[in-house]
Amino acid sequence: MAEERFGDLARLVGRILIAAIFIYDATQLVRFPEGSATFMEQFGVPALLLYPTAIFEFFGGLLIVIGLFTRLTALAFTGFCLLTALIFHHDLANSSEVLQFGKDLGLAGGFMFLFASGAGCFSFDQRRLGARG
Repeated sequence: MAEERFGDLARLVGRILIAAIFIYDATQLVRFPEGSATFMEQFGVPALLLYPTAIFEFFGGLLIVIGLFTRLTALAFTGFCLLTALIFHHDLANSSEVLQFGKDLGLAGGFMFLFASGAGCFSFDQRRLGARG
């Protein structure tokens, strides 16, 4: 029983840590839209996707933190991280881009774990579903 609670606590802390990256990034996108839009356009991503991206990152991050619709949101973030790696960090001749590419793959892997395991008992999913999902 203690081991199970420790796992649930670890999932809660993990959810907070992984979501914090995206919540913070969303605030940066909104605070500095010109620079962010220019960066996106350099890679062929239309600037009109800046605010939808910020909304996804911010509210998706909050859903992960509170553990609501966790599996679906984690799956969406998995795709988002993979696309981010492929679109923005594909210059593997540049060592800093390799690092960013690897970071995005690692985040996608973390979200896959969250998709597979669910949010745990410290979540709204637990209350909503009455199960460990």
